[in-house]
Amino acid sequence: MMISFKAIAVLPLLAAGGATAFSLSMSSALIVQNKGGGHGELGFQLAKNLQSNPKITSITILQDKACNDSKEPFASYATDIPNVEIVKADLADETMTAADMQALLKQQSFDYVWDNASKGAVGAGKAVIDSAKEWDSKLLTYISSAGIYQPNDIFPMPETTPVKESAGQVQYEKYAAIEAGLPFVSFRPQYIYGKKSNKWDYIDWYFDRLVRGEPLAIPAPGTQKVSLTNSEDVAELLASVLNDEAAAVEQTFFNCGTDQLVTYDEVAKLCAEVAGVDLNIQHYDASLGKAKFPFRVSDFYVSPDTAKSKLSYGGAKNSLKDDLSWYYESYKARGGVSKEMSFAEDKEVLAVA
Repeated sequence: MMISFKAIAVLPLLAAGGATAFSLSMSSALIVQNKGGGHGELGFQLAKNLQSNPKITSITILQDKACNDSKEPFASYATDIPNVEIVKADLADETMTAADMQALLKQQSFDYVWDNASKGAVGAGKAVIDSAKEWDSKLLTYISSAGIYQPNDIFPMPETTPVKESAGQVQYEKYAAIEAGLPFVSFRPQYIYGKKSNKWDYIDWYFDRLVRGEPLAIPAPGTQKVSLTNSEDVAELLASVLNDEAAAVEQTFFNCGTDQLVTYDEVAKLCAEVAGVDLNIQHYDASLGKAKFPFRVSDFYVSPDTAKSKLSYGGAKNSLKDDLSWYYESYKARGGVSKEMSFAEDKEVLAVA
């Protein structure tokens, strides 16, 4: 049931015959990674980030076996993170217990756990929390979602924004922090893109129309802001808990996004510029709904201000403007220009005067 690309961590050895005594702090990290989607690249990028963190001496990814190993980022595990052990598991198994999970991991314990797979405190999700409790882990960091927020017209949405109490992510947070009593942190990201992503919907929406000379049906007024964040910057945010673990646990909840916000219309202009085509934005009445538009019709965005103030996070190192050059090349390489498209829903909302 377990498949591994193993590389044994190289540990400092005592010099032969040396009598000098010293202590070596060993800290192991476990990343629980989903099968793909919007968060699909995060485990990979987090592992790359942690490899250079002096607090971490070994990394294991517990990977949902439902992933497609021939697609990114999973296809790059062996070449790009060869020193990371990959263990496959059925993370959709709602009967999985902590004992089952620990058996898969060969009874190894972990000091730091990042859970980028669970959608609630059931099955494998509960097993992660219960295992972290048994391991006496120093920190359990959960990758939740800003989608649980119910905004109240304060933007960017602060961490105190009301949440959907019925959401599985909220139930996970409560179980880990309150019932299990773990040192716990939860990040709430939104709209992630990256070079090894396996979900491209958000920005592709713009290019799909631009390269075909179609109008961009954007809900009025088009000045709504969006947080589109490079996966490398998200990984940096997730790793920032190691900068100040006590402050991370005290705050508990952190929004996760870029500090370089753009408007819906600005994304359109940037994409048109990199594609070298004319831009035709047509705003429609937002009360008609999303149609095929990839974002919400109203403002719905977060910022990393709390992480910057509490965890010494330095802000995003990547910008959408700079990243769109490689993104457009990727779009063309994925067959974006030639794929069959229908814009019927766009035309419906634009036809309403």
